[in-house]
Formats: sequence, structure tokens, C-alpha cells
Amino acid sequence: MDNKSNKNTPKKGHQNFRKKKAPIKETSFKVTEECELIEFLMLKFPARSRNKIKTWLKNKNIEVNHQIETAYNRTLTGGDKVVVFWGKVFEGRNLKGLRIEYEDQDVIVVYKPTGLLSVATDKVNLTAYSILSDHIKVQNPKNRIFIVHRLDRETSGLMLFARSVEVQQLLQHNWKEMVFERKYIAVTSGTTVREDGEITSYLVESKSLKVYSTQDKEKGKLATTHYKTLQRNEPFSLVEIVLDTGRKNQIRVHMSDLGMPIVGDKKYGSPESPFNRIGLHSWILGFTHPVTKEPMQFKSEIPKEFLRLFDDE
Repeated sequence: MDNKSNKNTPKKGHQNFRKKKAPIKETSFKVTEECELIEFLMLKFPARSRNKIKTWLKNKNIEVNHQIETAYNRTLTGGDKVVVFWGKVFEGRNLKGLRIEYEDQDVIVVYKPTGLLSVATDKVNLTAYSILSDHIKVQNPKNRIFIVHRLDRETSGLMLFARSVEVQQLLQHNWKEMVFERKYIAVTSGTTVREDGEITSYLVESKSLKVYSTQDKEKGKLATTHYKTLQRNEPFSLVEIVLDTGRKNQIRVHMSDLGMPIVGDKKYGSPESPFNRIGLHSWILGFTHPVTKEPMQFKSEIPKEFLRLFDDE
């Protein structure tokens, strides 16, 4: 589903928390009656043009109830708090290692570090989900988040969460249409004869919880992975990976099937472990906003330990 044709140009990754290094001036208001956000702001700032106020919204300088708001036609109700910030936005916010890249009233995009589970298990409760849930409950105890997709514990990178069941279902049920770009970066053991290509199989999970490929469509779920070698040396390759499907352990299984297991992934046959983690990273995430229909794109930094293996190339 990589780079599907889209009439709109995706935006660069949004950042939306205020800098803490220096005091930032702000002006806050309490809403007394229902109205659209832009009409409210024009009433409060009569000397500013409509286009100027839209620029404030575009630049993430407006918050409604402690959340960045970019929609000029957002309906305000009595009791809402509107804040205008006269400074630049902060580049992310760290929450116990989890970094928020973008947040609005419908979705949250985060950077999950390696070693952190996406959701809880019987043995582990500190997860990306629990950290983010605590964060939004500080804003309002009734706030909830909903998982849209998962990353393996040792996989770092971008994840998308929904802030309502309706948004979660909209994204999950229309995933292939709404997610127009999803790229991973992997460091693999060994090289393949073809520098780029595609692998398709049906994935099955065994009773021991290990996923494997089969060509029997009655047994497994269809999975398709595209790959392109960006750099290589002996014995490693830096590979860009694009998913058509999002099955459990899909990348790890398919790269192992190609004879190029992800480094550090003993479960799927890697003989090398050059750093203390699996060499897999969720690099780029592009999706159509489920409510505003705006194309959004986020790009995370490739882990430095990945690139160090190819410094001499």
C-alpha cells in the first residue's frame, strides 16, 4: 500500500507540544456559548484577518481544551477553553520513553522505543497503551484510547492510536484505503540475489506461538511484503520494507524466508546480534485522517545503531 496515488500532498510529521526552554506568551479564553472556532477567534481578535487566524490554526498555535486544534470550523460549546500561543510548538514530548509526535481529539501518533510492549500481557503492565492512557486521563479522567495496530516489543517506531471506538473501527475496517504509506527499516543478516522484490505467503501461528509461512490458503492468512536493499556489506543489509498486509511477525517471517533474517532475531534464525535489540524499525506512517480527511505523513529517525553498521559504505 506504499505511496498509493493521492491527489493531496501529505503533510510532514506534526509536532504539537509547547517548548519548555523559555516562557511562551499565551492568551486564554472561556467560551460562553456555542459557535465555530474561527468566528470565536475573529470576535476576540477583530484586528486580525480571517486568513491570519487560519494561519494560526495551521501553525498549531491554537488549543481547545488542552488539545491542538487545526480545524477552523470546530464547534465550541459553553465551558470550552481556548488558548492562543504566541510561540513555536515543541518537537515531541517524552512520556517514560514513549514520544508523542501528534495529538488531536481523534488520533494520537507516537514513537514507541524498542523494549516496550504495545499492550499488556499477564506478566507486563507498563506498555505504550498504559503510558498513553495515563497521559490523556490527566487531561480528563473520562478520556480513553484505543489500539489501532501493534508493533512487536523489540520493534521501535511509529504507532497510531484512536481516541474513540468509532475512529478505531473506521481505521481498522478501512486500513488499506486510509493508510497510504507504511515503511519499515530493517537490518538483516546476509544478502539476497535480488536487491528488491516481493514475497507472498499465508502465515500460520503454531501452538508454540511461532509464526511460519505456508502456501496453503486454507491454513493461513495472506501476507505480502515488498523489500528494497538500500545498503549492504558483509554480513549485513539495510532494507526498506513496505507491507500490503499487517500480520503478526510478518516482516520477521518473510525476511527469514528470503534467507535474510532480521539481526538479533534468534526466533527466526538470525546468527548475529550486533546491538542489544532486533533490527526492525517502523520508519514512515502516512494515513488519511479519519475525521478531517486530511492526508498526514510522519517520518521517524532511523536508529543510529542501524546506520553505524554501514558507516564505511
